[in-house]
Amino acid sequence: MKIAVRPLVESDLAAADRVFRLAFGTEFGLPEPMAFRGDSDLVKTRWRADPSAALGAFRGEELIGSSFAARWGSFGVFGPITVRPDCWESGIGKRLLEPTVALYQKFGFWPQALTAVMSKPVEPRQERGQWSCCTGNPASLRACAELTEQIFPGLDLQREILAIGNQKLGETVLLPDGGFAACHIGKGSEAGSGVTYVKFGAVRPGRDAPVLFDRLLAACEALAAERGCSKLVAGVNTARHTAYRRMTERGFRAFL
Repeated sequence: MKIAVRPLVESDLAAADRVFRLAFGTEFGLPEPMAFRGDSDLVKTRWRADPSAALGAFRGEELIGSSFAARWGSFGVFGPITVRPDCWESGIGKRLLEPTVALYQKFGFWPQALTAVMSKPVEPRQERGQWSCCTGNPASLRACAELTEQIFPGLDLQREILAIGNQKLGETVLLPDGGFAACHIGKGSEAGSGVTYVKFGAVRPGRDAPVLFDRLLAACEALAAERGCSKLVAGVNTARHTAYRRMTERGFRAFL
């Protein structure tokens, strides 16, 4: 079949959302595949954050697959990529992958580590601790950018932080002594009802990093409890062995 790959436009998003849910729901064997991820929204929120990084595979005018990516300064994040189940084993995923990888290689990005998605139940009673929520002011954004620059040259989450604020998707947690976490919360975000999803989190590198990381995880769980969430979800780069271990010690378990 003749397939065309092009950027998604806003009128494509409803179809892209259907393909996303149907593909994952079918893969995971759900009785109702379209119920995958409930009332969360990965498609529209990611498209609004960066329309240029969202691609669709079309057979004529019919959308049968999509892929999403994000550029965090010098660091690229890819996924999800989904294809309608009746079109699996047709090479469509590869057709979507090739232009996305080519786009990011143009900026010097190359595939590296995988991200494990982990979750834990939220303890309803949490100590508030010392943390605040980012208002998107220049000073806070600059502090976050300076921190990520220490971790990976050019890594910059300002676009993600602003997308969370502008789309009212959740909050960005700030630690006064060096750390932040960009969190989606509840219905209509990438989290879904009853869930707080830490899309990105980092602390100042150095001797105190393990302690700061524990404080950041505690702050995220406290935020989740304040918002009435029952589950905390976070992704962790598998190359960050210490972070992965400390998350498992706090009760996080992989589920995706």
